[in-house]
Amino acid sequence: MKKTVIIIAGPTAVGKTNIAIDVANFFSTSIISADSRQCYKELNIAVAKPTTDQLTSIQHYFINTHSIHDHITAVDFEKYALQSVNKIFEKNDIAVMVGGTGLYIKAFCDGLDEIPLVPIDTRNYIREQYNKNGIDWLIKEIEREDPLYANEGEMQNPQRMMRALEVILTAGNSIIHFQTNQKVNRDFEVIKIGLEMPREELNNNINTRVDEMVTAGLVNEAELLVPLKSLNALQTVGYQELFDFFDYKISLADSISQIKQHTRQYAKRQMTWFKKDNLFDWFAPHSNQLIPFIEQRLAD
Repeated sequence: MKKTVIIIAGPTAVGKTNIAIDVANFFSTSIISADSRQCYKELNIAVAKPTTDQLTSIQHYFINTHSIHDHITAVDFEKYALQSVNKIFEKNDIAVMVGGTGLYIKAFCDGLDEIPLVPIDTRNYIREQYNKNGIDWLIKEIEREDPLYANEGEMQNPQRMMRALEVILTAGNSIIHFQTNQKVNRDFEVIKIGLEMPREELNNNINTRVDEMVTAGLVNEAELLVPLKSLNALQTVGYQELFDFFDYKISLADSISQIKQHTRQYAKRQMTWFKKDNLFDWFAPHSNQLIPFIEQRLAD
């Protein structure tokens, strides 16, 4: 059998973690997380990590591997994931990758083009303006300077938005152009599985998950991170809204409502990204046809 990576992707709260563990158990293999936030050991509730029991039952790569003080990029993930999959292939011809960070999955499968270096003055200027004027300033600047990214990129992720603005101001081309050129050849096969469910059901899952996070202590977790709120790793849904609450900008109820709204918006953008990739085969999370389909693909 040729070495193969089974990729399980889809929007947040669709049920990727449980499916990935079922698939990994079936093939007696390990999992590489393709989530841009679960790698940070200081972040827990808001990033919906697998449970302790799940992490114990299956070896996971790229979970709790880095600090929020580290600056992790898609290129870093590509290198880490390729090293990890080679370790898995030493014992098993099959590996599982699961996550919703589309750029990370693209980097792993296809590689990324080299992005021009950004002058430190440009980077510092953008961060200073963002810290002073907030995400509304960032949205307006990107819509003006890089309408392509404004239409296709992650427009609720300040870290990625600042990166996009850096690139357009430095290179004159959208960062999107640097992410869609010639693919590299990998020495393994890839099977791409997408998970989807009706929009209303997914939105209900998201709302319920956020409520469960609050019950589990999300507010306290975010409060402990307030002194570090300027770090790139914390410029993300689930923390930024609560930081506004701690800064007396909005009420707690409004911050929780915004987390739900921003997560629903993010899930919609995730689906838009993955649906553009025609190599994905799509299944409902609880489909009993998923593993037979993978077995048939492996046999072909």
